[in-house]
Amino acid sequence: MPPETTTTAPAAPAAGAAGTAPAPAGKAEPATTRTAARARAARNHRLLVLAARVLVLLGVIGLWEGLARAQVIDPFNFSMPSQIWSQMVTWAVDGTPQGSLWEQIWYTLYEALLGWVIGVTAGVVLGILLGRIRFLADVLGPYVKVLNALPRIVLAPIFLIWFGLGPASKVASAVVLVFFPVFFNAFQGAREVDRNLVANSRILGANNRQITLQVVVPSATSWIFTSLHVSFGFALIGAIVGEYIGATKGLGLLVSASQGTFNAAGVYAAMVVLAVVALLAEGLLTFLEKKLFRWRPAESGDGH
Repeated sequence: MPPETTTTAPAAPAAGAAGTAPAPAGKAEPATTRTAARARAARNHRLLVLAARVLVLLGVIGLWEGLARAQVIDPFNFSMPSQIWSQMVTWAVDGTPQGSLWEQIWYTLYEALLGWVIGVTAGVVLGILLGRIRFLADVLGPYVKVLNALPRIVLAPIFLIWFGLGPASKVASAVVLVFFPVFFNAFQGAREVDRNLVANSRILGANNRQITLQVVVPSATSWIFTSLHVSFGFALIGAIVGEYIGATKGLGLLVSASQGTFNAAGVYAAMVVLAVVALLAEGLLTFLEKKLFRWRPAESGDGH
């Protein structure tokens, strides 16, 4: 019989041998821990800010209610939160003198939205055109500055004379308030485009239209979105002012009618409804901005 042969497994390489040393334990863990700690700290900060906001709001409401009930401030002139809430409930359930509350909200929102869309479109198009074409900027620049210097709220009575009591006069008021902040942001965004990108595009054979649509507009988008947050509030102001001066429906007419009957609670209630609409619109714009600009790094709230 042949002698038995035993096979032995090769010895494991000694720890620390070149190319075979295991990764030191705990190297990846601290980075993960730090990331989790930062996320936890950011979440705690947001909760703290939210709680502080709620406390401030409750404090103001409670102080207002207490001062009015104690007759420190005149409830007839300043009303009180409980009366404002009661007025809002009455409008929601029984309607307003001008019709359903939801109809008034939709009428104002429709005028503001239409004026906002027209003002944003005109501001973006003209802003980019004047930012790209120096000759147009030199010719039209002084006129734009003069129109921007006008107190645009005083144009509302003129629009009322031109377009009547219908929504057209309110839309026009919203347009003139929205146009200028969007225009100047689009103009500046077009001027701030990286010249190297434009030069490289020309080298690659792009014409002016392609450069505008594929280089300038994407670069200016961040500037334009910055103005959208402010401009929608201006659109609501334009619609409300137009309705306040003269209208057949809307929240501005509700404010005017409440003022005419010395109903302070009605004035404040209409303002609260308007504020809720503006906050919802702001939240929607912020959501869309985050979706469109996912590539942008998140801003740190603590400055680190």
